[in-house]
Amino acid sequence: MTEPSVWQKRIAGEWHGRPSLFDHNGTWCGFEEIRRSSDFADGVTTYKMDGGLIGGGPLAGQFRLGAPFSFGVVDSDANRVYTGPDFFGTGQPYGSFVDSHYYGPGWQVDLNTWNQVLPDGETQVYSSVLYQGWAVVGCFNGLYTRVPSLVEDLIEAETRNGPVPYILPTKQAGAFTGELELWGADQKLRGTVSASIALEPIDLLRTRRTVSWQGAGLDRVFTADTRRDGNRLFFEGPEAWGNAIGFGRASFQSLHFTDALQAWKVKAREFSIDAAPGMSAGRQLAVVYELFHGGNLDSVLHGLLEWTS
Repeated sequence: MTEPSVWQKRIAGEWHGRPSLFDHNGTWCGFEEIRRSSDFADGVTTYKMDGGLIGGGPLAGQFRLGAPFSFGVVDSDANRVYTGPDFFGTGQPYGSFVDSHYYGPGWQVDLNTWNQVLPDGETQVYSSVLYQGWAVVGCFNGLYTRVPSLVEDLIEAETRNGPVPYILPTKQAGAFTGELELWGADQKLRGTVSASIALEPIDLLRTRRTVSWQGAGLDRVFTADTRRDGNRLFFEGPEAWGNAIGFGRASFQSLHFTDALQAWKVKAREFSIDAAPGMSAGRQLAVVYELFHGGNLDSVLHGLLEWTS
């Protein structure tokens, strides 16, 4: 390969962040101060991560290392193959979002990493759900920037906001709305989708949620009453059922639609960008929805939504 992939060009440079570490229950444990770069030179891509764990509780012994990460990447817009020595696996780009599955010998965990570059082109929403076999053992997530003048402010904000739980407005009706990109499982852009998550609070722990996706051949509106129990969320019909767990500002969701003949289900992450300590909710929601028809990935829908009341 004589030049990097589109995704590689998108993430060029050094990214700075302070993602939070959570245990399998969603309990905040500490920070991972990270500087990440992915460089293409002479036809070879090398990924580097430098930093260190701050805190970590019982997980500190597993996730603190004595040297920076470094691993090779076979770079393409179809598959990014991670060739070790510190990570082995693959990632698939869908525009400004990559879904990666790989193993980290140093951390001794399997990882599913979702990395989403926001429309500003300079902010990443990052999460790595960590597995032992099929069981979740923890999660890293947070925001990154590659703009040097913004690094200090972002690190300060992530230190303050990293442990904040994902809780959407509980007393005020409104909607998160915006334009999302829809990418097919073939990694080709299908078009733009007008999206809305309308919230109608029922009480402090229950909200009626109506989701609308319109455009690019995707025409779906569904309503589900949601019930919050700590950092767990339950979708209890009538048109979608499922559950979710929150690791800080990120809610990882599994939804199944009741139109059984269509056999649709969704794997999702909703990340509250600007949620901060206090009795309030954030106004920006970065979303990724992987849509499955039966057991087959059909498409990936992602982007940024803004709150209006």
